[in-house]
Amino acid sequence: MTLVIKTPYYLIDKSKLLRNMEKIAYVREHSGAKALLALKCFATWSVFDLMSQYMDGTTSSSLNEVKLGKQKFGGETHAYSVAYGDDEIDEVLAHSDKIIFNTIGQLERFEQASASHVRGLRLNPGVSSSEFLIADPSRPFSRLGEWDASKVEAVMDKISGFMIHNNCENSDFDLFDRMLGKIEQKFGGLLSQPQITWVSLGGGIHFTGDDYPVDRFCARLKAFSERFGVQVYLEPGEASITMSTSLEVTVLDTLFNGKQLAIVDSSIEAHMLDLLIYRETAKMAPNDGEHQYMVCGKSCLAGDIFGEFNFDRPLQVGDRLSFIDAAGYTMVKKNWFNGVQMPAIAVRELDGSVNLVRGFTFDDFVDSLS
Repeated sequence: MTLVIKTPYYLIDKSKLLRNMEKIAYVREHSGAKALLALKCFATWSVFDLMSQYMDGTTSSSLNEVKLGKQKFGGETHAYSVAYGDDEIDEVLAHSDKIIFNTIGQLERFEQASASHVRGLRLNPGVSSSEFLIADPSRPFSRLGEWDASKVEAVMDKISGFMIHNNCENSDFDLFDRMLGKIEQKFGGLLSQPQITWVSLGGGIHFTGDDYPVDRFCARLKAFSERFGVQVYLEPGEASITMSTSLEVTVLDTLFNGKQLAIVDSSIEAHMLDLLIYRETAKMAPNDGEHQYMVCGKSCLAGDIFGEFNFDRPLQVGDRLSFIDAAGYTMVKKNWFNGVQMPAIAVRELDGSVNLVRGFTFDDFVDSLS
């Protein structure tokens, strides 16, 4: 019997997820790098049973993510935050293997509390691959990491590693290679010091994408590791889950207002927020029919628009639509704007069966408020 799930819902396909995991395993084997899932991008722990077989652990951006990684994923648990509070530092340390401080100020503030912990510091190389100022860690006046190598020299006795995250949706290996060269040039003196035994190069590198030169990538990582005598870490977020998940929706209404419009039972502001933030459109395949529609969300936001898509026939109320590549920064950002029903989460197992792993109710809406 086929499981019927009411839309909207996210559908994670483990067979598609497995393709990314196998590519990550290949990189781990051929480069010597370790891979940590970036929970800020994807934290749906119902599929951690599969992912943990192919990855070394997790990296986080908050106390809650640290605890989730430790309790649900296992392996290594790296803790990072732009700033830790006095009321959370002990719990962060208790749930992590490494703690990475964003600034020298934070490192010195919590030096005594973290004295017995493996500690690192975030470096900001001043270059990134981001096309969006809002996401650019190397933007002017950035608060993300230390820029001045001479200041870092003064605290080298307090750390054993660095985190450098400056790749953002970077599918260009040559750009990655050039930026890593600039990092080597700017921070080589720090990286070469004997007490530095590990370096995380962060996430945002789309090495699981089609046609990415994986072997060149592996060779570059291995050369970096050998040059500085460090264990390299990668923090794949999107690369872990790309093209693994869809957002399933239903058409509620159609109208013509200069263009053919279709309104669905979902919302970009509530369920695919990055589309709104970065002024991007959702993805759908196939997308090559003769009938074009602007597909819109049901919230009151005038710009709640998934995009324009082409269908092989006119859309009707009750038609099911599927937005692909809907895993990254969606489930971790979903919200109750307008009280629009939050999508359930379902998983298609490797044997093809579909399980509903989480549904949301009116009580969840009420409990999210006060």
